[in-house]
Amino acid sequence: MPRPSQLLHPQRDPAPLRPAATVLLLRDTPAGIEVLMTRRSLTASFAPGAYVFPGGGIDAADAAAHAHATRRPTQSDEHLTQAIAAIRESFEELGVLLARHADGTAATADDIAALDRHAPFVPQCSARGLTLAAADVYVLAHWITDRDLPRRFDVPFLVARMPEGQTPVADEAEQFEPVWVRPADALTRHEAGQFFIIYPTIRTLQRLTVHPTVDAVLAACAGEHPLWTSCPRAGWLAGKEARYMEHEPPFGELELVSPDGQLLHQLDWQTDQPVPLLKNVQRLTAPNPGFMTGPGTNSYLVGDPRTGYIAIDPGPADAAHIERLWRAAGGNIKLIVCTHSHADHSPGAKPLQALCNGTPPPILGLPSQPTARANSAFTPDRLLQDGERLTLTGKGPEGEITHTLRAIHTPGHAANHLCLLLEEDGLLFSGDHILNGSTTVIDPPDGEMTAYLDSLDKLDAACAAHDARFILPAHGHVLGSARDTIAHLKKHRLAREAKVLAVMQADPDGTMDDWVAKAYDDVPPRVWPVAKRSLLAHVERIQAMQPGND
Repeated sequence: MPRPSQLLHPQRDPAPLRPAATVLLLRDTPAGIEVLMTRRSLTASFAPGAYVFPGGGIDAADAAAHAHATRRPTQSDEHLTQAIAAIRESFEELGVLLARHADGTAATADDIAALDRHAPFVPQCSARGLTLAAADVYVLAHWITDRDLPRRFDVPFLVARMPEGQTPVADEAEQFEPVWVRPADALTRHEAGQFFIIYPTIRTLQRLTVHPTVDAVLAACAGEHPLWTSCPRAGWLAGKEARYMEHEPPFGELELVSPDGQLLHQLDWQTDQPVPLLKNVQRLTAPNPGFMTGPGTNSYLVGDPRTGYIAIDPGPADAAHIERLWRAAGGNIKLIVCTHSHADHSPGAKPLQALCNGTPPPILGLPSQPTARANSAFTPDRLLQDGERLTLTGKGPEGEITHTLRAIHTPGHAANHLCLLLEEDGLLFSGDHILNGSTTVIDPPDGEMTAYLDSLDKLDAACAAHDARFILPAHGHVLGSARDTIAHLKKHRLAREAKVLAVMQADPDGTMDDWVAKAYDDVPPRVWPVAKRSLLAHVERIQAMQPGND
């Protein structure tokens, strides 16, 4: 993890979490699933005026009511308590009663009319011989309120089928205007400014749109584990607050820059000035956006004014970009490192070197191999050995400061590719080996699939050894959960390879064009010309693994 001394913003404790539960009551209609929502009071302390699902805080009485509820054999004590709380809140807020009589029949309108929504809930149900139908309530998701907000909740989002013959009636105190709505319609109305919903509600409704029936939703939840768990993070994009879940590209960057949830980081891609990620790490994106480069090539500066800087991947030979990179380092560049020789990474090295006064900083890396394309010619001033450490040192009021980059040879995307690990802060500079937002191209003969997969294993071991949790790619935002990211990427590659093998076996006489259309049928056809390069790498690996191809 990054050293606290290198964090950009003072550490703080987010607001404490309060346990709560909410439930999505669902029903089938000819047009698809509908979910029951209700509008919160305009004076509510949390999300005033928003349309929400019924729910509220979990209290001690909910945990004490297990004996008064039905239960699935696989339902944990925690999930049972949450279900009881959701059932109670549904009754108190909307007069909906998820309960059954001893003979298994559902509670009726007469039962509801006999209960007082303001009196203790469970004793009233017991007096009428009603058992809470917690076995009919399933866990859909787990949301934890964003770290930047002043009121925070730890909330399971539960699902249940709406009991037949019941009509929701809002309490007109906390909740108003109960409405049945299709998830897609709620999202459309929200976009039009007619139906205010907050971030977790939006994301949950989006996930619901893929399920055609209530049975399909309940079947998806049968595993007793949330389909997703999220504590979103927020930054600024186009001048507005923007929130992201863990699987979305900006999440890792927000975690690195604002670990305690400070709403401070700008996510807009910019090329005119560096973006600080830590006190000792800056990113400057080259103005070369495109299909293969995404928002542009990320150049990084590691170091500080006391130690000087190491420049990683100066990028293309763009004079303005090179000068901005030099100025961001105050001209104090000690070393220049290129992760590999491709034309959007290494050509800027010599122009940057030429700008530096005094002794020119050496250009380090690995030379391009004979297999490289003509526009990828690169010869460093000095070769970086696998495992070699590059160290910057300096002195400040707190004593000596050190920044150490370890070189890791990672062939696969290119034969001369290497990554760099900032040991003290657990950051992996991944070049093009790992990208954010797409998988990298493996382009034979300089690219080789087995070498790529082996290099992923090598990076995973390095991350484990140095507790590296963030990946800083040459294209895209910072990635968090480094080892999980690497594992997911390897799994994706092997799954693609299995698909390629199946296509080859089904159509042994097919052409590369035939195979790419079937093996990459999950990506747009405009991507296929590029995908054919990685397809060839998979084909060569599969053929090399065939018996007799030692």
